[in-house]
Amino acid sequence: MEPKHPKDTHVVMSELVLPNDTNTLGGLMGGRLLHWMDIAAAIASQKHCNCPVVTASVDNVSFAKPIKLGNLLTIEAKLTRSFNTSMEVYLRVWGEDLSAQYKYLSNEAYMTFVALDPNARPRKVPEVKPETDLEKRMFDDALRRRQIRLILGGKMKAEDAGELRSLFIKD
Repeated sequence: MEPKHPKDTHVVMSELVLPNDTNTLGGLMGGRLLHWMDIAAAIASQKHCNCPVVTASVDNVSFAKPIKLGNLLTIEAKLTRSFNTSMEVYLRVWGEDLSAQYKYLSNEAYMTFVALDPNARPRKVPEVKPETDLEKRMFDDALRRRQIRLILGGKMKAEDAGELRSLFIKD
């Protein structure tokens, strides 16, 4: 399986925030945003592994600035790293008031997806080969984020997290 570059998984998705997408304060509902983010991240994952995927985790979605009714929402997604059967996707969400010509970063998140074979079982995915300095840093950091996810999910003991051991265990 040939490694793939993060740029090969890059997805840009835009939506116009309509009344049915908003809460009583005129802002985009968080659930609607997560729905759109899940779609963008799934597409990025499928571009990497060329097979169906399922969402395994959603990490720390930060809601920095609300996206208002009538604003344009743009989601950027791309892989940071793949592991055996899973892939980490980094997402940035931009809001844009088109009439005021004002664009702002609204949200950031990491999501993890697992590739599936025809029997809906996890299957091996290609490696990610970062190219830029930022991609290399995000690739390296992905291992620590994965270990945190596994520890918090009860699938790894803190003492087994080599990259994070010093945070949890005093030698």
